[in-house]
Amino acid sequence: MQQDENPSAGRVRHGLLALDTLGKYLPLRVLESGAGFYLGTADEDGPATRESAEYWPTFDAAHEALQHPAGEAWTQRTEA
Repeated sequence: MQQDENPSAGRVRHGLLALDTLGKYLPLRVLESGAGFYLGTADEDGPATRESAEYWPTFDAAHEALQHPAGEAWTQRTEA
């Protein structure tokens, strides 16, 4: 699994589903699954939530989306 070590270049944004479902403030980052790259959260146990509705074919495309708020370059999922 590839993870973005510096997902927000100085500004930390947290996953809304991680807060709602797990009660944790976890930073958004680029994660990878069999379906592609997505925006999500992870904790010490691994991936925690998939926050974006979209999957991207490359890490770079997902990372570019991460630089923008939800609603501009990606869609925030509302259910886990």
